[in-house]
Amino acid sequence: MSRITQDPVDWARRYWKQMGWADTVGGMTVVASVMRADQIFMNRANTHLRPLGLTMARYEVLGILNGYGAAPLGVIAEHMWITAATVTSNVNRLESAGLCRRRPHPTDARTTLAEITPKGRRVFERAVSAMRENVFGTVALSAQEARQLVELIAKIRVDAGDVVDAPPGDLPAGVGRAKDSRTRRRSSKRRD
Repeated sequence: MSRITQDPVDWARRYWKQMGWADTVGGMTVVASVMRADQIFMNRANTHLRPLGLTMARYEVLGILNGYGAAPLGVIAEHMWITAATVTSNVNRLESAGLCRRRPHPTDARTTLAEITPKGRRVFERAVSAMRENVFGTVALSAQEARQLVELIAKIRVDAGDVVDAPPGDLPAGVGRAKDSRTRRRSSKRRD
């Protein structure tokens, strides 16, 4: 991926003001910032999941199946906040790769279960290692900053009617470990 030469969020903020929409520039900047961070995280995740034959959605399906062993497709959709059709598509791909299989529900003939295979567990374990090392372990925030960000995003989620449990008090110090102290200094200078 090529390196960008200007801040897309700042460009959008300046454009928004130039168009005369200054009354909502704060909200637009928040939304643009979160969406840009999402793009960065998704690109980073896909870089490490693609060699394993996974997308982020398929990684999440495997994670749910790894936790449950087997789950109805509707439960998977509920956990992932996606439609049943999208779950079906992801399960089809995982099944074609031998990472999960479908089987009838033992007590409800109307329900189909997706079940992780031994190969699926092995691939999922490799994916978790890659995600821990290259995505989740590289968030350049301190534990306190991570908690603050999660709490602020929780306010947006609550306002939208999302179910939000108490903010996490269990984020360990390593949540936001930067690569080294120079990275942390550069990060803090950008915030000034």
